[in-house]
Amino acid sequence: MMRQVNCRPWLTFFAALGLGVLLHFLYAWLPNPLTALFSPVRESLWEHLKILFYPLLAAALFLTRGAPAARAARLLCLPLVCALMLGAGWVYHIALRGEGMAFDLILYGVLMALGFLLPRLLWPLGDRAWVRSLAGFLAVLVWVFLVWFTFFPPEHLLFADLSGGVRTFLTIPV
Repeated sequence: MMRQVNCRPWLTFFAALGLGVLLHFLYAWLPNPLTALFSPVRESLWEHLKILFYPLLAAALFLTRGAPAARAARLLCLPLVCALMLGAGWVYHIALRGEGMAFDLILYGVLMALGFLLPRLLWPLGDRAWVRSLAGFLAVLVWVFLVWFTFFPPEHLLFADLSGGVRTFLTIPV
């Protein structure tokens, strides 16, 4: 008997990858408070978490309907992948003063793939109720910080516009 291949995770991965790319440019195309919530407002390390967080969150919700253990595993990966993006971005852009777009694109692809593959390792943890609660709490916490720092970014290198501009949501007329 031939084994049936499930294309749904692959299609979801490529859709999430494409969604992240579209989100990167959304605010430039439609600058307003709503698009600022989902799209990077400036070229900071922190703002670029949005192109990873929202597509991975959408994929987690789509792929795990009716499977709380699987959803918990995917939600646990959100803060982890975001932390990896901040760490790698910090080392490359700030510590090493790198400016290559190729690095950013490769990092984005690798972290998006990791966001899809890592839940397989964390799946057994999702059977515990406290892990499901923790995963949901951490995902909401990252989302709250994304929203808050969109409108009120602190004076820190993680939030600095690395493109050389000083553009923030609060300085752009609405």
